[in-house]
Amino acid sequence: MHVAADDALVGVRPPVTPITVRTDRRTDDKIFRAVVRAAGFGSLVLLFFIGLFLLLRGLPALHVMGWRFFTRSGYQTLGSHPTFGVLASLYGSVVVAVVALTVGVPIALTTSLFLSEYAPIWSRRTLIALVDLAAAVPSVVYGLWGFFELQPNLVGFSTWLSQHLSFIPIFKVVSPPVTSSLFIAGIVVGIMIVPIITSITREVFSLAPPGEREGALALGASRSQMIRSVVLPFGRGGMIGAIMLGLGRALGETIAVAIILGETFAISPHILQHGGTTIASLIAIHFPSGGPRGIADLLLCGFVLFVLTMVINLVASAVVNRSRSGAGVEL
Repeated sequence: MHVAADDALVGVRPPVTPITVRTDRRTDDKIFRAVVRAAGFGSLVLLFFIGLFLLLRGLPALHVMGWRFFTRSGYQTLGSHPTFGVLASLYGSVVVAVVALTVGVPIALTTSLFLSEYAPIWSRRTLIALVDLAAAVPSVVYGLWGFFELQPNLVGFSTWLSQHLSFIPIFKVVSPPVTSSLFIAGIVVGIMIVPIITSITREVFSLAPPGEREGALALGASRSQMIRSVVLPFGRGGMIGAIMLGLGRALGETIAVAIILGETFAISPHILQHGGTTIASLIAIHFPSGGPRGIADLLLCGFVLFVLTMVINLVASAVVNRSRSGAGVEL
């Protein structure tokens, strides 16, 4: 009797309907997405208008010099026969940036590996704070320190390079002195970009999967082998992005380079030679002198530096996208 009653109750149960999962976004999600998208597009639009402004305001200089602006050097904008161009300044910017990367990248990578892998836990937080604090030091402080303290101590090293490695063109000195050179300016800028690259790469290295780290160590790998097989491949994309960010900083460094370099509009492979100039230091020293023509020349130089930096960033983005962090990690 009870079984029949239970069967009757079961028979009258309503049919089970599947739960509908809503895929539409909530209002706050839509607002957040719209704000983020607007900020992203706004940054691109702002960059476009900055480049357009520099180009339009620099066109008068291009009308005066034509394509010779890219093949000549100097800043003589007054008089009936002006002579100005960006070639030597562009060359100096590239040389200073290359020297800075050569000096700064190895120091930054080894420092970041030490902070993430070897530094004692009790001192790690303090050391990281000191590195981040070094990134906040103003450029003028680095420039004054480089001019009054670092440069006198590098004169002997530059002289040694010129005496023993003069068979290499970049280390040959035609005539003294060896102060205020592209080499010294590049070393100062290299020290300036160390904290930036270190902070980014340390953060990337710390995100390496703990399971793969422990797996490599469990299989008998030493700590250095684990770093080579797990940490470095995982952080490849982050390292490239950090180096490119440091390169952008090196190309655009102004005050420190202007303090150290003795402005000379010459293209020479001898980086130990006195003198040189960069686009950023040229703009800082001469703006707004030279009249309307001089301002147009400096703004056009700024446009060249702007395009160079954008091209480097685009190339870096393409390289980072092709080497995502974690790709190719093998135990």
